[in-house]
Amino acid sequence: MTDTTPTAQLSAAGVSIWLDDLSRERIKTGGLQALIAEKNVVGVTTNPTIFAAALSKGEAYDEQVRRLAAAGASVVDAVFEITTDDVAAASDIFHDIYERTDGLDGRVSIEVEPGLAHDAAGTIAEAKKLAAKIDKPNVLIKIPATVEGLEAIAETIAAGISVNVTLIFSLQRYREVINAYLTGLEKAKAAGIDLAGIRSVASFFVSRVDTEIDKRLTAIGTDEALALKSKAGVANARLAYQVFEQEFASERAQALVAAGANEQRPLWASTGVKDPSLPDTLYVAELVAPNTVNTMPEKTLDATFDHGVITGDTVTGNYDDANQVLNALDALGISYDEVTELLEKEGVEKFNVSWNELLETVTKALEAAK
Repeated sequence: MTDTTPTAQLSAAGVSIWLDDLSRERIKTGGLQALIAEKNVVGVTTNPTIFAAALSKGEAYDEQVRRLAAAGASVVDAVFEITTDDVAAASDIFHDIYERTDGLDGRVSIEVEPGLAHDAAGTIAEAKKLAAKIDKPNVLIKIPATVEGLEAIAETIAAGISVNVTLIFSLQRYREVINAYLTGLEKAKAAGIDLAGIRSVASFFVSRVDTEIDKRLTAIGTDEALALKSKAGVANARLAYQVFEQEFASERAQALVAAGANEQRPLWASTGVKDPSLPDTLYVAELVAPNTVNTMPEKTLDATFDHGVITGDTVTGNYDDANQVLNALDALGISYDEVTELLEKEGVEKFNVSWNELLETVTKALEAAK
């Protein structure tokens, strides 16, 4: 690994590269370790889709599935055991990075069951259960940024558990997520919990915004509309970074930082390019800023490593342009609130579909093992 690779340049610019994928095969074959050594990967994110894909191919899970089947495990318990084992194993692989970065990186994320997205109490209980089962200091529990999720985020942070807030699409919801994080820190401080040990990232989704808005721009079809295609996702994320800067410069946030708390870093999620006509590193190269995380599917990571052009900070000088993009969309009658609400709803639904696929895959595997 040299400092001249695009991924090394990205890291030097203050962007932590996390892999948006995990499988037992990747853990056992040393594939994950290779990405750490060669492509500057310093963390991992998972979700039900990723686990469903991992379990549907290869033989890495066979032995554990046979044991679980012999023990009469339910499908939900089997999924819990399998996924937490993978996350614990990955956490061990990243432990040195966690130590070296004083807890900033070396992080592995696992999501609460998607069916709990609108159940605050259920989410809090599941987050505590996952954290206790995995029992690794570098794990992040993923909680969706639904209205009910906000309460769960605050209470999970208040319990001293580190959180990856997922499925953030709108700037207003992002402000509410930061508020929930700060509320949780204030409660943790009042309870005498060491704030330094609590970490959080806020996962702001990028490509899905373009996918939805570009459909609407294509339907409008004017030159003015078509000129705005594939600009909304980056503009929205850049303005999210401005919100991050503003909120963590506040008196409230700075008082917590002075008491040992960490800032909640923005994480760019959904960074795989969906439109083949676009540059495959678009959502990496255009979102370079200090104190951020970019979680990439392997295809995007490989593209960045191979031919990414990293030119330093591409975010902080572009707030006016970003605002102009959102204003132009509004002038065309595209409702920002309607789009972001739809994307949140669809995001929860997609994870539920993947969760059901995961349950189905494990059900079949348990039956075959019997």
